[in-house]
Amino acid sequence: MGQRRSSDLVRRLPILLILAVAAAGALLLRDRLSFEALAQHREALLSFRDAHYGLAVAGFVATYVAVVTFSLPGGLICTLTGGFLFGLFPGVFYNVAGASAGAVLLFLAARAGFGARFAERIAAQGGAAARLQAALRESEWSVLFLMRLVPVVPFFVANLLPAFLNVPLHRFAISTVLGIVPGALVYTSVGTGLGEVLARGEAPDLGVIFTPPVLLPLLGLAALSALPIVVRLWRKGW
Repeated sequence: MGQRRSSDLVRRLPILLILAVAAAGALLLRDRLSFEALAQHREALLSFRDAHYGLAVAGFVATYVAVVTFSLPGGLICTLTGGFLFGLFPGVFYNVAGASAGAVLLFLAARAGFGARFAERIAAQGGAAARLQAALRESEWSVLFLMRLVPVVPFFVANLLPAFLNVPLHRFAISTVLGIVPGALVYTSVGTGLGEVLARGEAPDLGVIFTPPVLLPLLGLAALSALPIVVRLWRKGW
């Protein structure tokens, strides 16, 4: 019994550490990862990028990975900074790499700590929750892409829910990388003009993703992702 408890603690330690850092970060880093902080340090960041490009890329991606893994405030700031420092291309690749790697690390920690056993308990208990779990598994690809494409789903929620349902790693990773590309393109593009906006003492228009030219294509992609679910329900006579 003692050995089993020790094994459970070791397995849950990563996600417990992540939760602790996330709680501390929400209190301590709220003002440090902000537009004001970026405006204050933009010249230093640009100078460091020009002098040490490789280190700037590595440091940026590592920071983005940490922000996503520990669910720290500032994910959007990181995406904008990627465009600000590195342009649309290759900035969008650095943004997608950092966000995807952080999401995978959080997913793995959550699944190892709670996800697998949580999913097993739902299946064993039966009832409505088990039926919902089974329905989701029938359409995992569609559901995973929908969570990434629909802007109303918080990023950290889209990382944790699949872990609790014990989604296979390859499905989570592929849907994450491909599913965040459209949003990353939009906000990286906004970041490319961030220098002028910050120089004027203004904040960028983050509502751009909800404008028709951007939102409608995203909803179109979401509709394509949902199509297999609709077809499956239609065949079942729902």
